[in-house]
Amino acid sequence: MTTHFITAEIDVQETPTELQKTIESELKKQGEPLRWAVTAVDVKTEKVTVEGVVTTANAE
Repeated sequence: MTTHFITAEIDVQETPTELQKTIESELKKQGEPLRWAVTAVDVKTEKVTVEGVVTTANAE
């Protein structure tokens, strides 16, 4: 198992629940999310910056 630090920029969604689902979906493209946090919000561009840690299985 390998861990990776991921930074992503995601469009703001209509509701917090939709935003959470979108964030988790984006992180799952890179691996299994362990934890994540919104670290910045740009009101002008309506984007949030997310930092997260994901794990991936080692290829054997």
